[in-house]
Amino acid sequence: MGMPSAHFSESPEDPFALGRGASAVLDARGTVVGWSARAQELLGYPAGKVLGRAWQDVLVDAADLHVVRSVVVDAVKAGGWFGVLPVRHRDGHRVQMGFRARVITREGGGQEWLLVGAPAAEVIAWQRDRALLDGLYRRSPIGLVTYGPDRTVIRVNRAVEKASGVPAEAPVGRHPREFMVAEDAGPTDDRVRHVLETGKPLLFTEQSARALHDPGRERIVSVSAFRMEDSAGRVLGVAETIQDVTDRHRAQRRLALLNEASGLIGTSLDVTQTARELAQVAVRGLADHCSVDLLTSVTLGDEPVAGTAGPLLRAALAPPEPRVPYQEGEVVPLLPDSPQARCLAERRPILESLLSLRPEWYAMDRRRIEIASGLGVHSLIAVPLVARGLVLGVVSLWRSRHAEPFEDDDAAVAQELTSRAAVCIDNARRFTQQQSAALTLQRSLLPSVASDLPAVEVACRYLPASGEPGIGGDWFDVIPLSGARVALVVGDVVGHGIHAAASMGRLRASARTLASLDLEPDEVVARLDDLVSLLASELEANAEGNHSAVEQVVGATCLYAVYDPVSQRCSLARAGHPAPLVSSPDGEVTVLELPAGPPLGLGGLPFETHELDLPEGSLLTLYTNGLLEARNGNVDAALKDLHTCLSYVTEPLEQTCHAVVEALLPKDHRPIDDIALLVARTRVLRPENVASWQLPLEATAAARARELVAAKLTEWGLPELAFTTELVASELVTNAYRYATGPATLRLIRTHCLICEVSDTSHTSPHLRRALSTDEGGRGLFLVAQLTERWGTRYTHDGKTVWTEQPLPPT
Repeated sequence: MGMPSAHFSESPEDPFALGRGASAVLDARGTVVGWSARAQELLGYPAGKVLGRAWQDVLVDAADLHVVRSVVVDAVKAGGWFGVLPVRHRDGHRVQMGFRARVITREGGGQEWLLVGAPAAEVIAWQRDRALLDGLYRRSPIGLVTYGPDRTVIRVNRAVEKASGVPAEAPVGRHPREFMVAEDAGPTDDRVRHVLETGKPLLFTEQSARALHDPGRERIVSVSAFRMEDSAGRVLGVAETIQDVTDRHRAQRRLALLNEASGLIGTSLDVTQTARELAQVAVRGLADHCSVDLLTSVTLGDEPVAGTAGPLLRAALAPPEPRVPYQEGEVVPLLPDSPQARCLAERRPILESLLSLRPEWYAMDRRRIEIASGLGVHSLIAVPLVARGLVLGVVSLWRSRHAEPFEDDDAAVAQELTSRAAVCIDNARRFTQQQSAALTLQRSLLPSVASDLPAVEVACRYLPASGEPGIGGDWFDVIPLSGARVALVVGDVVGHGIHAAASMGRLRASARTLASLDLEPDEVVARLDDLVSLLASELEANAEGNHSAVEQVVGATCLYAVYDPVSQRCSLARAGHPAPLVSSPDGEVTVLELPAGPPLGLGGLPFETHELDLPEGSLLTLYTNGLLEARNGNVDAALKDLHTCLSYVTEPLEQTCHAVVEALLPKDHRPIDDIALLVARTRVLRPENVASWQLPLEATAAARARELVAAKLTEWGLPELAFTTELVASELVTNAYRYATGPATLRLIRTHCLICEVSDTSHTSPHLRRALSTDEGGRGLFLVAQLTERWGTRYTHDGKTVWTEQPLPPT
């Protein structure tokens, strides 16, 4: 008897598929009218033993008959049935069989029952697989997407529907580019194509998967894919399992941001730079906009006052946005009801996930609201900058391009990031405070250069170091000397900070004192060398007494030069300092080959004086090594540029100094070492302003001196100074007559004052003393000191010179 046709699944795994299951046909009375070969194979009954007999007589034991009959009743009522029943094998043992029964209507209206059975174990395994497949598509929390050979979607499960917010049937039959952002659809299609072509599975590949209907929402998924094939090896498509790892990705990104911040924030001891580094790090992976507003006192390096907010200064804004109402360097008003004000008052982060839901947001400055709305700002975190218990400012983080609002985890990361930055900012503030103190000390110790010197025209530049080492010990000085001469000094103390500035001040004061003695340059440098050695000994002794583990060492370099505008002679000595440059009046620049000498503080080594003539209009340039090392240590290139700038000898000196700084310091470059630059243009006293006479030391020398002085002052148009100067010259020549041998030299010099000098061959030092009323002499130098503005003695190899200065009468 032939089997009726019916629609069943053809899946090879289906135990009820035609060709795999045992089938039988029963008429309306329960008589077997059809029997398949598979049924004979499973139950042992040939068709001839079964056909025409009632099913319960052949296939069911008497013990199971009541169970089977109740199933039959239910099946008749429902029009079909599926389940497991015990069946009697031909040899008598029971066989558990899974059955699927359904009613078939024949042509003419008759009904029959079609039974398809299989061993219960196969049915249970198949049911388990079906349940698993149903679970993957309906209940699995892991997304499942299947693609056809044409790389279009065949089916997605409920997890994908829930995560994407798109109905499960929407992507079916569509290419990824039709429902994903183009930047994300491309990698997805490439991955499916690769698996289709190679058959190699991919495991845990992470990528962005933003949907077209919500492109601003970040979504990171981990994808595993494999190729689907049937039993014949035919490619059916690609199946992908998708797990949303956005939260894990964000957590990793936050940790990476904090780790990155450790190396990017606090690279310098500059408050503003540190604030900018904080803002730049924040917009890398946390916010779209970031502003750092600091207390004005913090930017100046001052200690913030506890419990007071004070005015805020915008120290950093990232990325640059011209539409923002307050730019870097501008004062930011603190509105009382703003999140920033509450943040500072409560000293805790304020999270405003959705600003549109905050009524006080609309009560703020209308201009700010309009600008924020134009930028698309929708979420805010305000975090206080707190270090050592003091509030330094506030950091504001904004989101506009990212659709997701800030979360509590973002606020925690922002607080950790800001806490680290606050320590760096406070360190920079404290460094700024110390640097400012050192700079103030140093500037108070540096000279104010006189502009009316008869010997030279001078211009100078001092640029303090701005790097981490702090203020150094560079100094310069211009010291007027007797006889219209001038001393030019440049030095550099080893070290940085207040200690170096204090040591510089001591050396400069010592140099001025030694210069006032009119010693030769090599003598001045030698005495400074002794002083540095003494300072080093004192510091070492103090360190041992305080059990200090830090050994303090003092060292310095120095260049000392004296220029005489009458003789046009320049004498120089140096102690380990860079050699000066001389520019001739025709623009030729040369480096003076001076004996280098050891740095100050080594002791026991000699220094030498070098002399040369400088024509009128020559430039003498003294500097510290920071000038040549400012350009990343390229000393040769810096020296070449320095030569070029100094070759323009006719330019104003201020313009020359400016050109040197511009050429040797890169634009916006902050030197890491102090720079001192001193440029002097030589002047010459005309012969008509100098008068010199040699007087024999005899009784008439004083009278002759008075005659010569009176005549010259009359010639110069200074008769009102004649009486005083005659008396001064007479007293000085008289002293030379009494205490010296050989001829004396009388010299008058007219500059901004009137200088009277008497030189002799004696090295005896004249000194003031108060004469008693019974003394017949001893009042000469006392009278000289009372009649002149300044007086003193300088020594030479051949003797000494006593000099006086008197102010010229007003013209």
